[in-house]
Amino acid sequence: MFSPAENIFIILITGEFILGILGNGYIALVNWIDWIKKKKISTVDYILTNLVIARICLISVMVVNGIVIVLNPDVYTKNKQQIVIFTFWTFANYLNMWITTCLNVFYFLKIASSSHPLFLWLKWKIDMVVHWILLGCFAISLLVSLIAAIVLSCDYRFHAIAKHKRNITEMFHVSKIPYFEPLTLFNLFAIVPFIVSLISFFLLVRSLWRHTKQIKLYATGSRDPSTEVHVRAIKTMTSFIFFFFLYFISSILMTFSYLMTKYKLAVEFGEIAAILYPLGHSLILIVLNNKLRQIFVRMLTCRKIACVI
Repeated sequence: MFSPAENIFIILITGEFILGILGNGYIALVNWIDWIKKKKISTVDYILTNLVIARICLISVMVVNGIVIVLNPDVYTKNKQQIVIFTFWTFANYLNMWITTCLNVFYFLKIASSSHPLFLWLKWKIDMVVHWILLGCFAISLLVSLIAAIVLSCDYRFHAIAKHKRNITEMFHVSKIPYFEPLTLFNLFAIVPFIVSLISFFLLVRSLWRHTKQIKLYATGSRDPSTEVHVRAIKTMTSFIFFFFLYFISSILMTFSYLMTKYKLAVEFGEIAAILYPLGHSLILIVLNNKLRQIFVRMLTCRKIACVI
């Protein structure tokens, strides 16, 4: 029997899983159908499709991890099960981070205005090399996850040997501290793509500020499409920064959970908060993307008409 706290955790994480799969699956399905109909796909839709697939994988790994925490609270005491989960989480996490960074950089290059030669070259080149960039994201994520698996496997063998030489109390003490080191290190590496996204965000804000100054000089009273595109992209990137910050804090909470008396409760809370990142940002993408939002509204309208009939 589960405790009341565990029942609440299972209900919440199941709800997040369903919403995450439906939200990200909806984006992938709409872009895939559009791809089939038009026989081609835009660069932004191509990036989005790869991103939501990565997020479906990330949400699935995190939910599995949450279920394992409830069923087997000792999963963090250096066993093979923990190594497998952490390896898959590392791969999905880094793939999601790098593809999101590609999306943010793409928004900056396509929306911002600048006469710098490097910017103009990147703006012209991005559509041609996006496939190779995403392949590079996959390669980097795979490499980091393999390194994580090797590090944790070596650590696991160390503890297997130490088990014969120490008593239970000593083994408990040793098994907790080394887990912190690789996990913290791999969490810190995720800051790299986030910094790139942050730079793109500030450059886009700067571009909007310069564009607004120019508009004020030649004000016509009509709405400016470029300003609206700037604002929509900035809203998308701001939501990413917010949800990633929440995700990173949650990861740190789970990393240091072994220092808390109720470490299991801390991990469960961190897991629920962390899933809001791949779930919440994707929902924001649907709301701010004209095509995705209009198709969703059309679906709701058709359903209401069907119910009336």
